[in-house]
Amino acid sequence: MDILAPLQTIEDSLSKATLQQMSQVIIAMLAMTGRVTMLGLARWAGKGGSYRSIQRFYYTAIPWAQVFWQFFSQHLLRKEGVYILAGDESVVGKAGKKTYGLDRFFSGLQQKVIPSLSFFVVSLVSVSQRRSYPICVEQTVRSEAEKAACQVKKEAKKVKSAEAKRKRGRPKGSKNKKKSEVALTPELQRIQEMVKALLVRISPLLRPVYLAMDGHFGNYPAFHMVRQCGLHLISKLRGDAALRFPWDGKGHKCKYGKRVDYAHIPEKYLKSTTVKDGIQTCTYQAQLLHEDFPVPLNVVILVKTNLLTQAWGHVILFSSDLELSSENLVDYYSLRFQIEFNFRDAKQFWV
Repeated sequence: MDILAPLQTIEDSLSKATLQQMSQVIIAMLAMTGRVTMLGLARWAGKGGSYRSIQRFYYTAIPWAQVFWQFFSQHLLRKEGVYILAGDESVVGKAGKKTYGLDRFFSGLQQKVIPSLSFFVVSLVSVSQRRSYPICVEQTVRSEAEKAACQVKKEAKKVKSAEAKRKRGRPKGSKNKKKSEVALTPELQRIQEMVKALLVRISPLLRPVYLAMDGHFGNYPAFHMVRQCGLHLISKLRGDAALRFPWDGKGHKCKYGKRVDYAHIPEKYLKSTTVKDGIQTCTYQAQLLHEDFPVPLNVVILVKTNLLTQAWGHVILFSSDLELSSENLVDYYSLRFQIEFNFRDAKQFWV
């Protein structure tokens, strides 16, 4: 129970008083039951952990990103191990009106927009240990201009859906746009700043290659943002993504070939087939084209079939690294879910 010993590695980032207060908070948090509050921590902290001391600790500005990295590099890092980055958002429901950053965010658990706080987390995930270590956590605080822009976009979408469907063909007067030129949204700009700062901090010891994020980031703006950071994106596309094979040389010369039929993918792209508990999983891999992306994508399609009922479904994963094998692509994307266990543990104590 000597908490101070492991905390010595972060003494350069914290004052002696803050370090002592943190040790009392950690001891109380591990010992207490039920919901964690400042009053509950004070009751369980013992000598030196009065309510005022706990309160002073939570009012102290702490460089958490630096603290996380120092602790991880000293106690948890395996220099011979392989690590990837994973990013995801966690939403915590919150009542009231005075909490800093309180806004309406989409909750994945409730499948709707709720009054809440939102936090974006970038984590280092060990491939061998299969465990996530949060390194950078920032609260999402949207500006008034960003909220107004979202409202305008929402209203425009309603108007467009209410209007009659336009005629087929290209609208008169429209101009070509370069797909390689993309304006990053405020959300992507925040994430990019986090990732770039993190890469600078960890570069002396680690140089991760991949950033895995969920299907919300399976689009070209997110792809472009990650490539600007010098990383390769691993993410998921929509199930109805309009992927196409490259031109096969037959007929009139063009960039795009036939559209991918997920129910009848050519056998030459099949990488493996497994059967478990009556479910057959076929793994296909190919370099495919998407009209929203100016470059080819390394795509892995997982087709699962119930051998008894013949019902089937598919998942589309992709990466910007064209040399990444299908096994590693699937494995790295599945490791992204380890960050969800961090969210579960945090909410278990604090929500």
